[in-house]
Amino acid sequence: METKKNPKGDLSKNSSLYFVIGLAFILLISWQAIEWKTYEKDLYGYETLDVDEEDEEEIPITEQLKTPPPPPPPPPPAPEVIEVVEDEEDVEETVIESTETNEEEIVEIVEVEEEFEEVDVPFAVIEDVPIFPGCEKVDKSQRRACFQEKMNKHIRKNFRYLEIAQEMGVQGRVYVNFIIAKDGQITNIRMRGPDKNLEKEAQRIISKLPNMIPGKQRGRPVRVPFSIPITFRLQ
Repeated sequence: METKKNPKGDLSKNSSLYFVIGLAFILLISWQAIEWKTYEKDLYGYETLDVDEEDEEEIPITEQLKTPPPPPPPPPPAPEVIEVVEDEEDVEETVIESTETNEEEIVEIVEVEEEFEEVDVPFAVIEDVPIFPGCEKVDKSQRRACFQEKMNKHIRKNFRYLEIAQEMGVQGRVYVNFIIAKDGQITNIRMRGPDKNLEKEAQRIISKLPNMIPGKQRGRPVRVPFSIPITFRLQ
């Protein structure tokens, strides 16, 4: 006799489906357990705090008391008896004389001389230029040109090239500054050039200048500074 199995009693039927459903259920429970969050309860209970009510503080009304000022002191009592004293002494009266002058009085006029500062007046702006000897009869407007001409003639006449400067091949321009004093003498000669030997030669030439008629400013003799270049050139 053969045994026959009932197809409805097969236990292995749909076992894989049940396994998958169980696995999905377990995963769902595990995910819910991981994502579960808890919050601590608020110990202070802010939800029950009522902020609508405000405490109103009653401020008492105070009034500053003003004290009245003290009364003024009473006036001193009047003397009961007034004694009249006769003025027996003679009082000298002070006579005040008037300070106004009459037309008959003589008024002294004091002349104050204007102070004249001693300053150097440049040759280019001085009113009366110094007069080089030989320019006395020249018109006043031509005295500057005459002064320059006489100065150039003096330099050419006394010019001498030093042998030591020629041997060294030294040449150049020496600027000479000097002052024509109030008495017409040449003073304060200063030189600036490329070589000491050339400067000494320039000083020698200027020191041979003659005395001049001093320059005048506002009619008074003044010191007049003057400058001129002297050129030393080898030929």
